[in-house]
Amino acid sequence: MIRLGDLERAVMDVLWDGAGGGHTVRDVADALKDRGLAYTTVMTVLDRLAGKGMVERERAGRAWSYRAAAAREAYIAQLMLDALDLAGSRDAALVRFARSVSGTEAEVLRSALSDEAGGGPR
Repeated sequence: MIRLGDLERAVMDVLWDGAGGGHTVRDVADALKDRGLAYTTVMTVLDRLAGKGMVERERAGRAWSYRAAAAREAYIAQLMLDALDLAGSRDAALVRFARSVSGTEAEVLRSALSDEAGGGPR
């Protein structure tokens, strides 16, 4: 799984938080204006993210339009699975994780597992 640096994560947050449509480099730069980034810096980060497969781009006139290749939740889920791969015992890591979540989060997990066992939505 691709780990994102601080700036890459900020750019991805703009894409994930935006409406489903594409964003130009200018859109992303404007959303991150509090960071004082140069337009070319944002363009380089988006190009790098496209090369990593994190964003998809298509021509929109003379500019590129960028959008996240996958939902934030899919990215985070993959990070969690990768972390489990680092554990000596996936079972022990899962148990420790399950015991550390809040009651509401535990209920979400129970519901998801119940749906999976019953062939419900995925």
